[in-house]
Amino acid sequence: MKKRQIKIIMLFMAAILAVGMFCIPVYAAGDVAGAIEDTWDTASEQIKLVVNNVVFPAIDLILAVFFFAKLGTAYFDYRKHGQFEWAAPAILFACLVFTLTAPMYVWQILGI
Repeated sequence: MKKRQIKIIMLFMAAILAVGMFCIPVYAAGDVAGAIEDTWDTASEQIKLVVNNVVFPAIDLILAVFFFAKLGTAYFDYRKHGQFEWAAPAILFACLVFTLTAPMYVWQILGI
């Protein structure tokens, strides 16, 4: 073996030895599941508030902009070719209706 390979192997073994010497076993003390459930109970209301007041309106805004932009381009294509393509505006409208009404039922589905 070359000296370089021996040095790399020795360095690797020293690193493994150091990790083994300095690692500390950690044990959970008490009721960890209860603490997590209590934290989730207090945080779930805040999560609902943020999602209802920030996330859904942002998605609604993006979908509304895309819907009206696609509706405009479909109209211009209709003027140019004489055929109106309904698929993309219909899909965007369905998604927009879904996200506008989602805060009323999504939390019941998720059980929160």
